Amino acid sequence: MLYSELRKKEVINTCDGSRLGNVVDLSFDAACGALEAIIVPGPGGGIFRPGNDILIPWKMIDKIGDDVILVHIQNIGGPAPRPGRHNRCGRV
Repeated sequence: MLYSELRKKEVINTCDGSRLGNVVDLSFDAACGALEAIIVPGPGGGIFRPGNDILIPWKMIDKIGDDVILVHIQNIGGPAPRPGRHNRCGRV
């Protein structure tokens, strides 16, 4: 899947049904190049209005469909913490 396709999909939180917006950026692990998170604009933010972007760790993505990305995040009180190291690169 290309980034240009990913950014057209709307991100929906399955915990409360809220629309989080579209993907505006991606976060990669610099050491191995693995995708760590997708980034959506936070409240009051957007492509032309910087706000507190929300980082959604890749492991929180339930499903990527034709039009939407379903994520499962219980607490979106502020920006999500940066994703921690995981075994995707072969290390912890």
